[in-house]
Amino acid sequence: MLLGTVLVLLLFSAAPASAHAALRSTDPDDGSVVKQAPRSVTLTFTESVGLLDDSFRVFGPDQRRVHTGETTHADGRSDTARVGLPGKLAQGTYTVAWRVVSADSHPVSGAFTFSVGKRSATTTQIDTGPDEDPLTGGLYDAARYLAYLAAALLVGAAAFALLCRPADRSPLRRPLVTAWWTLLGSTVVLLLLRAPYEAGAGPAAAFDASALGRTLTGRPGMALLARLAVLLLTAVFLVWFSRSRDRRDRREPVALAAGTALAVGLALTWAAAEHASAGIQVPLAMTSSVLHLLATGVWLGGLVALLLTLRRSSGEDLTEVVPRFSRIAFAAVTVLVVTGVYQSWRGLGSVSALTGTSYGRLLLAKLVAVTALVLAAGYSRRWTARLAEPATARPVAVRERVAQPVGAPPPEATAGPGTPDAEEPEAPGPESEDGDGNGDVRRRGLRRSVLVEVAVAAVVLLITTLLTTTLPGRAQAEAAQQAPVGALPPTTLVTVPYDTGTDTVTGRGTVQVTVDPARVGENGVQAVVYGSDKGLIVIPEVRVTFTLPARKVGPIDAELTDAGGYWSTNSVNLPLPGTWTMKTTVRVSDVDQVTVSKQVRIVS
Repeated sequence: MLLGTVLVLLLFSAAPASAHAALRSTDPDDGSVVKQAPRSVTLTFTESVGLLDDSFRVFGPDQRRVHTGETTHADGRSDTARVGLPGKLAQGTYTVAWRVVSADSHPVSGAFTFSVGKRSATTTQIDTGPDEDPLTGGLYDAARYLAYLAAALLVGAAAFALLCRPADRSPLRRPLVTAWWTLLGSTVVLLLLRAPYEAGAGPAAAFDASALGRTLTGRPGMALLARLAVLLLTAVFLVWFSRSRDRRDRREPVALAAGTALAVGLALTWAAAEHASAGIQVPLAMTSSVLHLLATGVWLGGLVALLLTLRRSSGEDLTEVVPRFSRIAFAAVTVLVVTGVYQSWRGLGSVSALTGTSYGRLLLAKLVAVTALVLAAGYSRRWTARLAEPATARPVAVRERVAQPVGAPPPEATAGPGTPDAEEPEAPGPESEDGDGNGDVRRRGLRRSVLVEVAVAAVVLLITTLLTTTLPGRAQAEAAQQAPVGALPPTTLVTVPYDTGTDTVTGRGTVQVTVDPARVGENGVQAVVYGSDKGLIVIPEVRVTFTLPARKVGPIDAELTDAGGYWSTNSVNLPLPGTWTMKTTVRVSDVDQVTVSKQVRIVS
């Protein structure tokens, strides 16, 4: 009952949105200047998101972190995130760094800015928080890969025992036990590492009780708990099934039904927490994902079971078992092709994404590996057909009976050893068509080809693991259409060196000019002056003008004002896109000044 409840919650809480959450809008708007300080910051995404304790980090104009309230969903909507701000905020530019968990279990993050009253210059790098801890990410991906391998082996070996019905099941006991313990251990590791993986923290954060509690109530944590429950039931099933020594036991139909139900439940724990649970056509995608995972296990895990069986079983048993597996593997490959084509279309969204995105390139690599796997499987089918051929009856030498005189002794009595008539049956040689030596050759050939299949299958599962952690091409295209795409606003920072010819700290240096957002329309311009000693300096005047020679527009004076340590304005109207010439005039005394020209790109 508990397992069914958890699986139902996982299934019916999957929202039909785009895989990987994309930031749809922010309030305040990215790059905007508001007259009054907002009471909260609200983000709206393209799909439901999970919140973390540290989902928001807000930094003020002085680059210090602002104390914020509790992170919640705005108005109860699961596709939003909101955090309260203090009652009084100083004038200047604020940076908001955010991190949430999308519906397909992957953390996404970004940052944006807004200004209260007027924009302010930011001259230092702000620590917006961790993106991903390399050690945690590496351990999490390794555990995910082991889980895929173990699940494929567990499903495949069990399916091989149930469907192919080998006379001796003892070679399958060790791989079944090994796969079960490996899947159990990797699932526990994934459950413990889930919180630091979401937060971008180190592995030590796995022992934080509060973070673990939050993991157990989220979608990925619930899926992992459901997997543990399925594994416990699987252990009971394996113990019960191992007691059935006769392959024609009357309990086999019950065992087949129970094993199928457990395999489907195991596959659902993946489908309900990854790409299939979010995006277009969620019910169909989850069904396809479950079938894809099961077919993968039946084929690839069954190959390992077949390889072990080839080493232990007799030739007579193999003539029945191998053809059965060959038919089952062909059906599994057919399911893999159909579901794989659908999932590829759903993940890519366009043909150009096949080569233009990381997801598409990984998919091409998987296609090459699967093609190699199918070729190896075709070679194995040839050996399978030879092994299944019935042994041909040996030809019996028939001697022509020669008429003998009446009363003469029979030929057997007169033909002694060494005489031409004393013929003994010829023993079959090691390479004879019906001898045991030829059967051994066929088994060795089949073992070698299956071993190649197993090696290539491990590569296919590795690429599959990488695909589950890669942003799908369809989602990447949708995210590219969103603004601000969860990143810092488009700004242009131009470093302008100057030299007035005077040998003083202020006579030579650089001016850092920021044009924000460097788009057609109203822009903010800030200028910070550094002396020859790389320190901030105060000078009498900085003037910036913009000219668009191609359209004969300008010069447009930015009319910078001294904002106490830097020069700034929020109202420079650049009406046309193109490459503008920005002239920066630096006056360090009543008589010493210099003008330097730089190119600035303004987009529409």
